[in-house]
Amino acid sequence: EVCEKGFDRQRNTFVQAFGSKHMDASLLMIPQVGFLKPDDPRVAGTIAAIERDLLVDGFLMRYDTGGKVDGLPPGEGAFLACTFWYADALHLVGRDDDAHRVFDRLLTVCNDVGLLAEEYDPVAKRQLGNFPQAFSHVGLVNTAHNLGQNHGPAKQRLEGGSAANAGD
Repeated sequence: EVCEKGFDRQRNTFVQAFGSKHMDASLLMIPQVGFLKPDDPRVAGTIAAIERDLLVDGFLMRYDTGGKVDGLPPGEGAFLACTFWYADALHLVGRDDDAHRVFDRLLTVCNDVGLLAEEYDPVAKRQLGNFPQAFSHVGLVNTAHNLGQNHGPAKQRLEGGSAANAGD
C-alpha cells in the first residue's frame, strides 16, 4: 500500500502522506529500516527529491513549513537529526564522500562543549529550539558509527544482523 499510494511516480519519490505532493525527511529512513534496499531506484529518486525540496545550505528541513501541514507558522530551522539521517542515507547508497561532507558540516554546528540543539538556522548560523537535544546527539552517534565502520548499524539492519552478531 505504501509503494502504491505513497509513491509519486511522476516525480519518482515517496511522499509525506498518501496522495500528497509534499516531502518529509523521515522518508530517508526507508532504506535504513530495511523497507527498501538502498539500490532501489525509488530510494535514489526520493533522496534526489529531498535534496531538491528540503535541503537549505547543506542542512535538511523536516518538511516544507510553508505547506500548512501541521498548523504551525512557517519558518522553523533545519532539523539536525534529519540532516544526520541524510548523511546515513547518502552512505547507504554509496555516496560516502557526500555523507562525510554532510557529517563534517554538522560537527561545525556543535557549541564549544560539543552540544547540539534540536534545529539550526543556516542563514543566521545559530542553533534553535530545545537545547541540548538528545535526538540530535543520537543522530550524531549513529552517523559517526555508520561512517566510521565498513559495516555500521544501518547496514546491519538492512542485512538482518546486529552489532552483537557481526563480530565488530
